[in-house]
Amino acid sequence: MITVKDVSIHYGKRCVVEDVSFQVERGEIFGIIGPNGSGKTTLLKAISGGIPVSSGAIEVNHKQIQQYRSKELAKKVAVLPQDTETAFTYHVWDVVALGRYPYQKGLLQHLTSEDDKIITEVLKQTATYEFRDHPLDKLSGGERQRVLLARSLAQEPDILLLDEPTNHLDISHQMNLLNSLKQWSRTRELTVVAVLHDLNMASLFCDRVLLLNEGKMVDLNEPNQVMQEERLAEVYHAALHRNEHPSVPSPLITFIPKKLEVENPSLMSQLVIEHSGKWIKVMSPARWKTLSSAVLGAGTGWHHIFINRHVGKDYDCDDAEAEFEQYLDQHGIDGSDVLGMMTAAMLEDAVLLHSDKDIPILVMISAGVSNAVDASRAHEHSSIAEVGTINIWVFIEGTLTEAAYVQAMMTVTEAKVKALIDEDIKDPVTNTLATGTSTDSILIAASQTEKSYAYAGTITELGKDIASLVYNGTRQTLSRNKQRKEQQK
Repeated sequence: MITVKDVSIHYGKRCVVEDVSFQVERGEIFGIIGPNGSGKTTLLKAISGGIPVSSGAIEVNHKQIQQYRSKELAKKVAVLPQDTETAFTYHVWDVVALGRYPYQKGLLQHLTSEDDKIITEVLKQTATYEFRDHPLDKLSGGERQRVLLARSLAQEPDILLLDEPTNHLDISHQMNLLNSLKQWSRTRELTVVAVLHDLNMASLFCDRVLLLNEGKMVDLNEPNQVMQEERLAEVYHAALHRNEHPSVPSPLITFIPKKLEVENPSLMSQLVIEHSGKWIKVMSPARWKTLSSAVLGAGTGWHHIFINRHVGKDYDCDDAEAEFEQYLDQHGIDGSDVLGMMTAAMLEDAVLLHSDKDIPILVMISAGVSNAVDASRAHEHSSIAEVGTINIWVFIEGTLTEAAYVQAMMTVTEAKVKALIDEDIKDPVTNTLATGTSTDSILIAASQTEKSYAYAGTITELGKDIASLVYNGTRQTLSRNKQRKEQQK
């Protein structure tokens, strides 16, 4: 539908776009990204026919853009520019009605009933129908943006060119607009070419993206291929990190602020620990980045309050998370700021161990084994999980990569399993050596300060220390648990 062949554009002697080529297919959402001054808006203007190219050619439906008459082109291509300022004070209905101009004929041009129907439809689609009788210059920037989008849609174009379409829009209207564009591209085969500064919006909604830098094409592909961490950091001259979106297969880009170069005391030394029969609570003045299977704060997050709460073996609740938050509220603690676990194990048996080596590590382990399970034969158990048992926290004063977090989880698990084996803990159902309990939980928390650790496997410097602490700590708390039970007989 759109073909850009070896296009270069000059402003005087300065080359703004240099030798760019690509095609956009019918029904595609095509994003153009890049830093300021990379030629994005200039290229979009050339595609609209607004400025001439210095060399190369731009075609729409195999016909060069300059060969179209203005009304003919307006039926195929609509443009929403970045600048929404207008020099007129028309009412919203009249502004949107301008989009029907390409379809009017004769000297006495007037709107038909079909025109009125289309204007009403696009006003409703862009949530501007309620403003139809308002002067345009009395609307907010976001409202004007939506009105001008409605005017573009009133042209019933095959191609929609957008320069920063989410400019001035709040989050709700940004999502509504882009969701609508996605739907129209699929149901009406509307082709969209959009210049976007928001990399995450481009990632979520574009079928392909063109990355420009200093007027040159850096890459053109699906967002997942183009938005590589090192490439974006080089092009944008900014520290950033690529994650994966939690719900859809799209990259999620986060920019990293520069850390202040100030002397900070050790975060590990500032931890405040409360160890009682009702809970083990660790509080920090700063948040730690966490990966956990906790009741509260599961997955990844940032927390500075950590609670391992004791509950009775008869604990039964349909919504443990809500009950836990209510429990914390009763104790004057905001549950949204807590990483919380539960255990039926006696917390008097729990151990807290500090590393005496170069890497500051704190490990907390509470454990009981009444619901021990051999994972290889777990299928022989009832599917109902009992309240349980082995909770392991590992605090690391250091900066961990995503890989290191996952490897630390593996290291903790392997060390725990070896401790259970050496303590001869057996699955009461199968009478085979247990590998854990039915409700084990693990927390890896890193300060994301000080030394960086790319890996935390069992033979790495960090992994060795974690494994040693977890293995010894698990055996100690199991030994305490066993001794207490023997004393109660």
